[in-house]
Formats: sequence, structure tokens, C-alpha cells
Amino acid sequence: MSPHFPRASLSLSSWPSTKLLSRCTGAALVVASLLSGCAMPHHPDASAPPTDPYNPAATQLLDDTQWELTAWTEASGQPRAMPAVAQGAQPITLDFSTESGRRRASGFSGCNRYTGAYDLKDGKLSFGPLAGTRMACPSQSSGALEQPYLDGLAHVVKSGVEMNPPQSLQLTLEDGQVLTFEPRAK
Repeated sequence: MSPHFPRASLSLSSWPSTKLLSRCTGAALVVASLLSGCAMPHHPDASAPPTDPYNPAATQLLDDTQWELTAWTEASGQPRAMPAVAQGAQPITLDFSTESGRRRASGFSGCNRYTGAYDLKDGKLSFGPLAGTRMACPSQSSGALEQPYLDGLAHVVKSGVEMNPPQSLQLTLEDGQVLTFEPRAK
């Protein structure tokens, strides 16, 4: 004969700890959700250098603008001496024109005037052969920049325009020098 054991009837609702278990489970889910929300994913660009404010795409907006050279930085990072406009020196200028239906660059290079074709392709500014007047330079400081400036225009590797005020045009040369221009009134 098998012993007869009374059958116990158990119901989860009759357990006093069921409500406590339910609350603990709910609280654990809330804490887990909060903790996982605090763990922000690391974006791969988070360690990237800041964006270059000189937008290469903005060079497409150079047509029919006029610029004045305001800073020249050597590849070493040292500023190059610029003739002081306050002392009567005429600033070095760069004008872009599409007036004739073709893109033409012109300006003053420190002693002489120059002109030639320019092109804007894929955000890059390039200059064709530049022709200039051949005047004698009365001032050494202005004339000393002329040939390096014209040579620099032939060796631009990067160009960009800072669109936020104050606007500026920046040309980076093959040797690392940087020419910075500000807009000027026509």
C-alpha cells in the first residue's frame, strides 16, 4: 500500500511574497534600463579632429568676388612680413571675374598687375599661366613679395572659403605656406 499524502494545493496568488517578487523584478528592469541608457555608445568620429572651417566646396562661390591678402604664413607657422597698407603700400589683391564668359583672375601682386585664367573643379582652385606688367618696383617690401606670391598661385594644393563672418579665402601651397585673403569692396 502506498502511503497517502495529502495533496497540497498551492496558488501563486496565495504566496505573500509574490507581490514583493513582482515589484523587485519590475524595479530590476527599471534599473537595468537606466544603466544601459547611461552607457552611451562611442561614435567613431568622436576622436576625429575638428572640421576644417575652410570649406573646399565653397570655392565654387568665388566667381565675381574680390579679395585682399591679409596674412601669409610660412610652412614653419611663422607669419611672413606684409607691407603695411597704413604706410601707403597698395595691398596684394586677387579678383575673380566671369564678366567675359570665361573665368579670369587678376589683381595687384605687390608691384605689378597680373591676369590669367582660373578654374574651380571638385572644390579645388587652380590658376593657368599668369601674365603681368613689368614695372620697376619703387619699394623693396612690396616688390619682395611679388614673385613668391605669383609662384604660390601656380602651386595651390588646397583652397577653401570660410563662410561664417568674417569671411576669408585660404590658399595652401605645395610647400605648406598659407595665404589668407579677406573680401574687399570692388
